[in-house]
Amino acid sequence: MTDISKASTVSSSFAPSERIALAAMIIFFALAPLVIYPFFLMNAICFALFACAFNLLIGYVGLLSFGHAMFLGVAGYVSAHTAKVWGVTPEIAVLLSVAASTTLGVIVGSLAIRRQGIYFAMITLALSQMVYFFCVQAPFTHGEDGIQSVPRGKLFGFIDLSNETACYIVVVLVFLAGFLLIHRTISSPFGEILKAIRENEQRAISLGYKTDRYKLMAFVLSASLAGLAGGMKAIMAQNASLTDVHWSMSGEVVLMTLVGGLGTVFGPVVGAFVIVAMQNYLSPYGSWVTVIQGAVFVACVLVFRRGIVGEISHLLGKPL
Repeated sequence: MTDISKASTVSSSFAPSERIALAAMIIFFALAPLVIYPFFLMNAICFALFACAFNLLIGYVGLLSFGHAMFLGVAGYVSAHTAKVWGVTPEIAVLLSVAASTTLGVIVGSLAIRRQGIYFAMITLALSQMVYFFCVQAPFTHGEDGIQSVPRGKLFGFIDLSNETACYIVVVLVFLAGFLLIHRTISSPFGEILKAIRENEQRAISLGYKTDRYKLMAFVLSASLAGLAGGMKAIMAQNASLTDVHWSMSGEVVLMTLVGGLGTVFGPVVGAFVIVAMQNYLSPYGSWVTVIQGAVFVACVLVFRRGIVGEISHLLGKPL
């Protein structure tokens, strides 16, 4: 178990290997639009932030949520509705979407963290299904049709997001802000306490930590960042649909995290790009995409048990 008494001395800076990986990721984001369609990149980056938010919960607290899609989907609806119907600017729409997912996170987290293990997962799944059926019935979501033709608008009144390059830069900057916030969180004394709870919650309780309070804070932070990803995705893609709030999306984010590397900093980013690329480039094969995803998942479980980044980190003996 991590020694909690050392928590106050933990450094929040990146390790040398993580700095190299961060630099490589930024260079990739800078050069990728030259050879890859920007819309695909923006979509993958939004899902990467979603996967990083999910990884914060399962990778560092040990809480498996089977309903994280509700935060992504609800935030997307709020962002799309406020931008299209209310006519607010994109930054206000995204902030409102984060506020909605945070509020939902407080409600769901307060109910779910009372249980552990499979019971926690089942409660989050059940609540997620309730949110899904609400979205199906609510008039403002437009049911199966979703909210289409959402205007991207002008960020802060002068950055025109209808320009693909400007929109891409904003999405990358928002992702990096969320990514750095997650890294700062897991590298802080607060993050060390979360890891201690993951390793041995009873010992953390015996040392005087109110673990339910820490788990709730981590859950709400994860929900907020998932909402940030959903709000940005709705503005970028100019639509919000039931797909993002369906339980299968909760399964996909689990797959992204496991394929990339559970509990690694960069694993969810790699996993998100792998899964989104498979869905995009294998779409001509129709339903076979699901079969191929299943095969990749089985291969990762059998060969890359730590995930892609997890195995690389293990081989190098360096944190990534």
